[in-house]
Amino acid sequence: MTADLDAHWMRLALAEAQAAAQAGEVPVGAVVVHAGQVIATGRNAPLQGHDPTAHAEILALRAAAQRLGNYRLEDCTLYVTLEPCAMCSGALLHARLPRVVFGAPEPKTGAAGSVLDLFALPQLNHHTQVQGGVLAEDCGRLLSSFFRQRRQQQRAQALARHPLRDDALRTPEARFADLPGYPWAPHYVSDLPSLDGLRLHYLDEGPRDAPRTWLCLHGHPSWSYLFRHMLPVWLAAGDRVLAPDLIGFGRSDKPKKEAPHRPDWHRQVLQEWLERLDLERVVLVGEGWGGWLGLALPPAQPQRFVGLLALNTGWPAGAGPVAARPSAGRPRPVRTPQDLARWAAQQAASGPVDAVPGGPGLASGEAAAYMAPFPDPGYCAALRALAAIDPGAALALGDAAEARAAQERPVRDFWRTAWQGRSLWVAGGAEPGWDAAVVQAGAQQVRGAPPVQVLPPGPRWTRAGSRALAAQAVEYFRPACT
Repeated sequence: MTADLDAHWMRLALAEAQAAAQAGEVPVGAVVVHAGQVIATGRNAPLQGHDPTAHAEILALRAAAQRLGNYRLEDCTLYVTLEPCAMCSGALLHARLPRVVFGAPEPKTGAAGSVLDLFALPQLNHHTQVQGGVLAEDCGRLLSSFFRQRRQQQRAQALARHPLRDDALRTPEARFADLPGYPWAPHYVSDLPSLDGLRLHYLDEGPRDAPRTWLCLHGHPSWSYLFRHMLPVWLAAGDRVLAPDLIGFGRSDKPKKEAPHRPDWHRQVLQEWLERLDLERVVLVGEGWGGWLGLALPPAQPQRFVGLLALNTGWPAGAGPVAARPSAGRPRPVRTPQDLARWAAQQAASGPVDAVPGGPGLASGEAAAYMAPFPDPGYCAALRALAAIDPGAALALGDAAEARAAQERPVRDFWRTAWQGRSLWVAGGAEPGWDAAVVQAGAQQVRGAPPVQVLPPGPRWTRAGSRALAAQAVEYFRPACT
């Protein structure tokens, strides 16, 4: 009999939740029952009332207290479609409710047993009986449907702001859901002249007026996910962190053809994006190909930069005095999803990117995250284009090596004679194409650069190693920002 009554009252709470959904609020509803009658109802309304306390339970409690003329609801039962949070649980205890019944559990904020159980604390002077799981499937289905529709609306709005070009692909957002260690909100831009409508994704975390900004440029075949262990260190230092995905990588749009992926075009995109953000006191963090592309940014806008953190990067042989290496023993380039799967499996086996300390390498979720941007070969034009350039030999994309070297000469001249900032060069592991010799040669061409920091054999950017390097960089570049 009690179970039937609980289901009856919970259906009335569900009706309130459905009304909240129709108003654009998260669908949570509540009713207060006294002497076999509903004396008060409540539905989520934080958006409508600009009130963070306007949860369904709080509104129902207020209405019930007014109805009874007493803030203590000692003979009442509250039914709510979602497990109460800490705020609402505290209010329910203060109201002296003898019984609370909820529908679906809330694994992120639930304070009736999921995250913590305030009702079970023996130190409190009042104890409320709690029962969960009443019509849990119905309550959970309503929430899931609401958030699914909201994601669809957000995707439609994003597509309207940044329509997809006919000659490009856009990785479905579902492939980026719940990536381990990557909780940051996406930002997009598509109206830069050089983008011509392509959508560029970037992370932008930390205060806009921070004393220092870290500009992180990933290499091939990774994306901004590479920097996930460093970001928290720099944010904890009070800094701002920006990490774009190069066009063709990560969440950025992916032209179907290889031809657009010229180094000078990628650099132009980055320069226009940098001007748009109008950054100051920037430390450039470049890894692999991203580092080489980024080396052209300070010569074009020297007033913005105070430091360079170069990770397994430098100038390719066609642009500097690095002898071409024999082909034997070179890592196989990553051109396809199958290559990327093999690359990720190698990271998991040897841990050369960012393994969990003491573990064998990348966790399966992390390996999948690196593969997420490339569902099939059609998305891999950028992988193929950059794989065609061998950093240890001559540049083979676009112009001849001699012409490319001539384009690079003003950049190298700036770093040799005009660079005023600090730099820190790090080499480690077997980065395809960017070995210690290339890094050493790059550092030798930079004014005031200290000796290259060569990491010992083994994992390259382990979680502990990435955070230690990020912390070292915080102190190393501090004088440049004071």
